[in-house]
Order: sequence, then structure tokens, then C-alpha cells
Amino acid sequence: MEFDRAGMNALMDIVARPELVFVRGEGSWIEDHNGKRYMDFIQGWAVNSLGHCPPSVRRALEEQAGQIINPSPAYFNGPSMALAKRITGASCFDRVFFANSGAEANEGAIKLARKWGQLNRKGAYKIITMENSFHGRTLATMSASGKAGWDTLFAPQVPGFPKAVLNDLDSVKAHIDDETVAIMLEPVLGEAGVMPATREFMQGLRALADEHGLLLIVDEVQTGFGRTGTMFAYEQSGIEPDIMTLGKGIGGGVPLAALCARESVSCFAHGDQGGTYNGNPLMTAVGTAVFDELMADGFLESVRQRGQQLSEGLLALSEKWGLKGERGSGLLRALMLDRDEGPAIVQAAMARTPEGLLLNAPRPNLLRFMPALNVTEEEVAWTLARLDEIIAQVRK
Repeated sequence: MEFDRAGMNALMDIVARPELVFVRGEGSWIEDHNGKRYMDFIQGWAVNSLGHCPPSVRRALEEQAGQIINPSPAYFNGPSMALAKRITGASCFDRVFFANSGAEANEGAIKLARKWGQLNRKGAYKIITMENSFHGRTLATMSASGKAGWDTLFAPQVPGFPKAVLNDLDSVKAHIDDETVAIMLEPVLGEAGVMPATREFMQGLRALADEHGLLLIVDEVQTGFGRTGTMFAYEQSGIEPDIMTLGKGIGGGVPLAALCARESVSCFAHGDQGGTYNGNPLMTAVGTAVFDELMADGFLESVRQRGQQLSEGLLALSEKWGLKGERGSGLLRALMLDRDEGPAIVQAAMARTPEGLLLNAPRPNLLRFMPALNVTEEEVAWTLARLDEIIAQVRK
């Protein structure tokens, strides 16, 4: 297969893409149009929770496509009810609204919190979010995000999102006023460099929300559906949020997301929320298949084991090369570098022959790892060994 330059030029230029086309994948491996294979430790930015083309996802798509694909969200369908029942049964939430992306789910959470504020807090609408957070690329979710520079990129922003500092409860308290309706955060700040909220901070937020009659919203678009070693990351803090959003791994590679809420918070009136493709049976059938695989005996324990293996391996590399350690939760981890070599390591890893390695550097001095949740012990070991070689190559 030759690279289609006309096709490349027909696509809107929104990111610097290498001149290669991925044509097939299986598990942790992906292959380009030249036949070169790559170990994929990005997996669509934590989207491919079961790796590339998992049999359970393929089966669900094929079987559901032969029955019904989209009867319209104005009617019930079996797969959406089945997946909603699974999510509520495994969590503290009572109601689920399915969407197509994490940003759309977060947009829905913002709308739901503001509607709840209209009904219960005299029109309160402000949602306290965190510095360096990432909640999506719509206007409202960009405004909610604490990513540097986004306040002017598509100005003016949507108002009502004061920024606090992760793991600093006093900074949250300082922003609470009569117009505050909720506190919203990622249990692990992914784009910021895999920065986990502490158990104490999460518990402090729950207590603070209860004290002031506020909602607590967890954005688990990246951390939900097993990524951190439990089905949902909030479980590790011993708290129960009022609203949760899911995305990325919930669909195992297909466009699927969810807005989850307690019954007392589920205050949308008919017509307040919707979406042409939302909750369609083709996507929710896949979500159900992913859920069932994650909940199989031993699966999440394996995620925790591989997360521990990756953590220990990254710490060993850090010690060997004089780096600044590692952090994360489960199979969402980061290696902190001692210099701005992240992009160079990413490029060298991709260019490596005969087999490449796909890595991510959300910050110049940091690498982020988001492998498939069913990555094997051998694949983690292979990646750590290759990373050692690549660091040596870059530092040469």
C-alpha cells in the first residue's frame, strides 16, 4: 500500500501526524502500511481498553449490526438498558445517559449540575474545577479545563469555572460562594502528567460538598472502566460522588460515553438533553461486551498486577538514568524525566526497527503510558527493555 498524499491533504490539519497509515491491529500490536509493527502503549489515548480488534468487540458489532443499529434515542433499545443496568449495579449511581464522547458526557454533567442548581440552589451555576485539568474540547468543557492558554484560544470562555489546585483543599474552599453549585475533577489528571488526587483530598471534597450543599462530579473519562485497577477510580477513595462521566475505555474503541448520576440529582426535564446517536444499540452492545470482560474473575486483579510491574520497571529505569521517578494508578502511569527529552524519546521509539514502540509525551519532561488493560507480563517487560535502549540512544 502506498501513502495516499491526496487523502492526507483532504483531511483538516489539526495535529502533526507522521506520514504513515495504520492498517491493522491485534491486541497490543499495530501495523502500518509498510508492514512494520509497533507495540502500542497509547492505545488511542486509553480508548482501546482490550487492545486492538478484541474478539468480544468484533462479535458484539457483528451480532448487533445484524439486528438493529439505531432505532432513535426516542425509543428504548435492549443493549442500552443492559449496559445502564450493569453500570448502576457496579456503582453508586442510579441513572445513566449515554453519549458519544467524553467531552459530550462532561458537557452533560455541566448542564445537569446547573439545572440542579436552578432547582435547589437559587440558580447557583459555578463549578469549581482544577488547574491543569482536561475535560474536553467543546467551548464549555474547554472553559472548565485548566489547560494553560485555553482561556484565550476561543475567547470569550463560558463563565462559571473558577480553578482550584489539586490536592489543596483550602484552594477549593476559597472559591465557594453563594453561586457555587459543584466541584468537578479528574481522580487522576491525565493531560497534566498523570497526577492522582490523594485519598484525603477526595474525602475532603466529599465532606466540603456535603457541608455546603454542593454536588461532587468525577470526570472518569480516562480513569473509568478498569484503567486504575478498580472499575471506577472513585472507589479507591472510599467516597460516593453525585455525578460521574465515562468515555474512552467504556467502548473499547468505538464512540461511547456516559453521564451517570444519583436519582436525587437526575433532574433533566424532557427535552433538556438528547442526541441523535446517543445510546444507540450498536455502540452500547460493545460497551456491554467490554463491561463483561472487565468484570470477569481475575481481570481487574491482572490490571493491578501489570500496573505494579510497570511501576516497578519505570522506577528501575528512573534510578538507572537519574530521572525523577514515576507516578500513576493501575495502568495509567507516567515516567518523570530530568530534562525535556519526551518528544525525542517518542520519535526514537516510533522510528525503532525492526519493531517500533508508540509512546506519549503530554509534557516535554514526561512520558505517559496507557497500554491495553489485558497487556501481558511479557509485553510490559518487552516495552521496559526497549525503553531502556531508547533512552540510551537519545542520551548518546
